[in-house]
Amino acid sequence: MGRAFEDFPVNSRFTSSQKKISEAEIVEFARRYDPQPFHLETDASENLLGGLAASGWQTAAVSMRLFVETMQVEGGIIGRAIDELRWPAAVHPGDTLRVEIEILEARLSLSKPGYGLIRYRSLTKNQEEKVVQSFIALAILPAREGR
Repeated sequence: MGRAFEDFPVNSRFTSSQKKISEAEIVEFARRYDPQPFHLETDASENLLGGLAASGWQTAAVSMRLFVETMQVEGGIIGRAIDELRWPAAVHPGDTLRVEIEILEARLSLSKPGYGLIRYRSLTKNQEEKVVQSFIALAILPAREGR
C-alpha cells in the first residue's frame, strides 16, 4: 500500500533517487517544447547558460517524476499552487539530478473530506550539490482518515 497524507508530518524530509540528464534528452525535449538555441545547439560553448542547457521546464518535468516516485502516494498528488519557482543554475548534459522535499505545513482539507493539504519546499540539486530548481508548492493528497 502507498503513502497517504498522514505519512507527511510537518518537518519531515525526503530525498529522491537520481536521474542523469543526457545531451540527447535535452535536445529532444527542446525540439518538442522549448526550441531555443541554448537548448538545441550541441556545439554551443558560449552563451548565457554556459553551453547546451536543459530547459527549465525539462528540469521541472524530471523533478516531478522524481517527486512522484519518492512520495509514493496511493491515488496520486494533485498540485494546487507553486510559489517562488526559481532556476538558479543551468542543467547541462551529464548532470545528475535529485530532489529534496521538506514538508512545511500539513492539514486535513475542510472542503474535501478524506484529503489533506501539504505545503512543501522542493529543491532539485545536481551532483555538485548546486540548486538548479527551487519552489514552494501546495498539494492535495488522499488521507487514510475518511477512507
